[in-house]
Amino acid sequence: MERTLEDQLLDSVPDGVFTVDADWRILSFNRAAERITGVPRREALGRRCCEVFRTSICENACALKQTLATHRPVTNKVVYIVSAQGERIPISISTAELRDADGRIIGGVESFRDLRLVAELRQQARDQDSFFDIIGRSAAMRRLFELLPVVADSDSTVLFEGPSGTGKEVFARALHRLSARKEQPFVAVNCGALPDTLLESELFGYKAGAFTDARKDKPGRFALAEGGTLFLDEIADISPAMQTRFLRVLQERVYEPLGSVRSVRCDVRIVAASNRPLNALVREGRFREDLFYRINVVRLELPPLRERREDIPLLIDHFVARFNRLRGRDIAGLSDAALAALMQHDFPGNVRELESTIEHAFVLCRSGLIEPAHLPPHFQGGPAGDRAGLPGSMTLEQMETWFIGEALRRHQGNRAAAARDLGIATSTLFRKLKRRPPEGRRTRL
Repeated sequence: MERTLEDQLLDSVPDGVFTVDADWRILSFNRAAERITGVPRREALGRRCCEVFRTSICENACALKQTLATHRPVTNKVVYIVSAQGERIPISISTAELRDADGRIIGGVESFRDLRLVAELRQQARDQDSFFDIIGRSAAMRRLFELLPVVADSDSTVLFEGPSGTGKEVFARALHRLSARKEQPFVAVNCGALPDTLLESELFGYKAGAFTDARKDKPGRFALAEGGTLFLDEIADISPAMQTRFLRVLQERVYEPLGSVRSVRCDVRIVAASNRPLNALVREGRFREDLFYRINVVRLELPPLRERREDIPLLIDHFVARFNRLRGRDIAGLSDAALAALMQHDFPGNVRELESTIEHAFVLCRSGLIEPAHLPPHFQGGPAGDRAGLPGSMTLEQMETWFIGEALRRHQGNRAAAARDLGIATSTLFRKLKRRPPEGRRTRL
């Protein structure tokens, strides 16, 4: 059977696409649909779509039937199909009406995307303590690990909020590497570090002659990020005038370089970050409400380090290994006393403060274990437990007991939930509970 130009075009689409007539019989079935379902095109054509796809919604919640009944498309609905090999496959479907040249409805069209990679990445995030250079096993971090692949699969604007030092740019880079734009540039700019005049030329570029020293054209960050991702850090610090310019770019996807009378269309994904809640700034009248809603499409909040203390040992191991590699050293790690001092600290500077603390220790410690004397002075001025919400003087065994008790409290004694929160197997938690000290010797349990 000769392939039409329309069929050839459909075969170039990475998503599965098929069309049906008014009797739900398949009229076209592209190459991606063959690959995802495992059903050859010749076997699919002419059959009813429910016989081919066997989805979880075919019987009573067919998305195409819904579209044809309501005349409204369905977008990115997640369902499961059963392949020809019997594999259950998660897909994301979108539907629309199929019309003839006169505009009459003659059937429907459905596209679907294979979500197996997203599912694999989610499982990867559950099984590993690191995810695209992000370290963590706490419940808060695991939730973010699960969300990132899903968010990356869209092209929507993303806002990361969290205190300074929580790794917003690291998360933004991970988002870019998970997205369809990963082969294109990732460009970052700190909006709070530049005054308006410099920020404007830095973002939008300028034409030769735009000002005294502008001897030749210079592309801005929007142009450099074309096709990729533009990360706007500390977006809360931009002035009202720049907020207006940003709004136009986000609404219309066009901008004008300084000194130009022509608009330039841009294709970039915007990822923004702020260490202050933008909704609070909107209420105070310091941030435009319409711009806030353009930026706040998908919001991900990064927790401070004091709220995920179980990640501190993992991060310490990561930084020790990295500084050993960079400095050509062989530091074995931290002594129990040094680790206890770090675990009791509140870390107002978050992960960045922890990294600089380990770097400080590498300057003073030449070999062996890092001791409390190698840490910055404020770690040696007595117990910090009262500030951090931890008991003041603890051994590592007592600290472990305290963490287990807190996890059990948070989950009302549910040991399986507590184990998930702590990032350990339920059997490991049961074993540790058996080793807990007698009632009189427990540490604040």
